[in-house]
Amino acid sequence: MKPVLIIAACVIVAAAAGGLFFFRAVFAGGPQQPKTTTAGSLWDFPVTTLGGEAADLADYRGQVALVVNVASKCGFTPQYEGLEALYKKMKDRGFVILAFPSNDFRQQEPGTAEEIRQFCTTNYGVTFPLFEKAKVKGEAKCEIYRFLTTGGLQEPTWNFTKYLVGRDGKVIARYAPKTAPDDEELRTAIMKALGAD
Repeated sequence: MKPVLIIAACVIVAAAAGGLFFFRAVFAGGPQQPKTTTAGSLWDFPVTTLGGEAADLADYRGQVALVVNVASKCGFTPQYEGLEALYKKMKDRGFVILAFPSNDFRQQEPGTAEEIRQFCTTNYGVTFPLFEKAKVKGEAKCEIYRFLTTGGLQEPTWNFTKYLVGRDGKVIARYAPKTAPDDEELRTAIMKALGAD
């Protein structure tokens, strides 16, 4: 094989490997537990609903929560269906999904609050709480996502990153975007947090 072809082949292989590494780092991977216990509680934060009304996460105190940054134009957007199914199945046991639309990843949530609400209800019948758009990464990330990541957990690497929070408002684990709502490990962790293991 000619040297030029060998170099080209190596570049292609390296690029493919790099792409696979990027995919694993951003989308995949198992759950990540906090390295340290975070001070305070998720229930300490005021929020604004998607409809623009002032609210308080203290309303969910004592429940187990799955906090998810969501988007309407993402490859993972169909997870809305699984999230709604999970919510309906578990809500009477003290479980809630708290969704924060975010435009942080390739502008995949460009809509207005009303457009987001209509998209979620029309296409997926979403009934779990949706809050106003939030910054979830970098220096500008909102206080809620600063709290979620203060225990050493990685900030969202893409839409539909999930943080499991216990009844005490402390973060239990972070799940990568690719983790589906019906993932067995996630379901087991939720049941354990609910005290139903």
